[in-house]
Amino acid sequence: MNRTTVFVYASDPLTQAGTAALLRQRHDLLVIEDDPDAAAVAVVTADEVDEQVELLVRAIQRNGCPRVVMVIGRLDEAALMAGVAVGACGFVRRSEATAAHLGTVITTVANGDGYVPNDLLGKLLRQVTELHDSVLVPSGVAMNGLTPRELEVLRLVSDGLDTQEIADQLCYSERTVKGVVHDVTTRLNLRNRSHAVAFAMRRGWI
Repeated sequence: MNRTTVFVYASDPLTQAGTAALLRQRHDLLVIEDDPDAAAVAVVTADEVDEQVELLVRAIQRNGCPRVVMVIGRLDEAALMAGVAVGACGFVRRSEATAAHLGTVITTVANGDGYVPNDLLGKLLRQVTELHDSVLVPSGVAMNGLTPRELEVLRLVSDGLDTQEIADQLCYSERTVKGVVHDVTTRLNLRNRSHAVAFAMRRGWI
């Protein structure tokens, strides 16, 4: 049986050990202790989605693990939107985090899907619709936060074109192309253009 590899992050050692012990009850999961980069899913356990947790999730994704499940003590609409904004894929209330339920959410996320508690799903959809209609559409920005120009540049980078070739094909200056790549890597906290392409491909953007 193929087991989903999981690494647990928590604000304190006791919570981390407790979450790891809970997940070890699942025979379809393999909790990794010493190599977080090898995990298919990261589980972040915290009381709330604060700035420290947001920075942690971004760091996890920069290091190569795009699938993050948050186990949050106070999971309300604001916490959900903050978690979605930093790219988390699954959300579980600590009070509901049994081995069975949390394991199912982890497996769901590992398979490329997401999970939101039913009572928050409608609120999330409403927020997404409002964001799309009032902000993204007027600004010409896609739901992933990238403009059509940024996506096109990333696609051409992924095809192996260098800066001059991309500039020629899109009728931009080299400076413009470099600026687009810099803006994307800076906004998404990525290391370089190769990391940006890999990140976008893992998300299915290109």
